[in-house]
Amino acid sequence: SGAILIALLSELPNASGVGVDRAFGAARTARRNAERLGFGDRARFIVGDWAAPVAGRFDVVVANPPYVAREEIATLPLEVRGHDPHLALDGGVDGFDSHRAILGDLGRALAAGGHAFIEVGAGQAETLVAMAVGGGFAARVDTDLAGIERVVALRADA
Repeated sequence: SGAILIALLSELPNASGVGVDRAFGAARTARRNAERLGFGDRARFIVGDWAAPVAGRFDVVVANPPYVAREEIATLPLEVRGHDPHLALDGGVDGFDSHRAILGDLGRALAAGGHAFIEVGAGQAETLVAMAVGGGFAARVDTDLAGIERVVALRADA
């Protein structure tokens, strides 16, 4: 939908951004939403796998990748698994396939001193922190409004 990028642009009037989605339809919807809400000149949306199709370096990278372990998808509430595309849910065997890809691209995509904010599922933050620290990033965990560890914040200049 482009909601995260559009929300950030609404709070950061001098910023521009690039949204990446693996699904063409989602990127098209995000583009339409940005234009409809007046952010079309500051937002660009492309189809690709995480940062792979994006050139340049960014001060901030925000990602809400699929984090549900493949075997757990069938146990999700029907309103989730019946609404969200499988591609948006399936995080691979352990739920971290997309996180690994993102961490692999961050060294190239993140500017010196840049920050990344990556969403995780309940109980996954510690694992992602270990992966990120092992990759040379400083990391901290932020909770959502329900107190669940939901975002791992990374700094590139660790």
